[in-house]
Amino acid sequence: MPSPRYRSRSMIRRKVRTPGGKLVTHYSRRKANKPVCASCGAHLPGSWSQSTSNLKSKTQRRPERPYGGYLCSKCLKLFYKSSVRGSE
Repeated sequence: MPSPRYRSRSMIRRKVRTPGGKLVTHYSRRKANKPVCASCGAHLPGSWSQSTSNLKSKTQRRPERPYGGYLCSKCLKLFYKSSVRGSE
């Protein structure tokens, strides 16, 4: 029976044949989905599709701009236009 940390369905199981001829199971974490824009649902360029715990710093996790990692550039431009027009 595998160790309790490997019993979760969040782990990918791969059958691997060793050089000695045994069939063993290798466990690995599933890949994270790519981040998407909150407005239009498009994939965000400049954002990583890894889990944030694997990345070194906060600046590697998302772009350094307002709403970076949350809105794409097209939606951000529309958001700024509508906010400026609404305040006049």
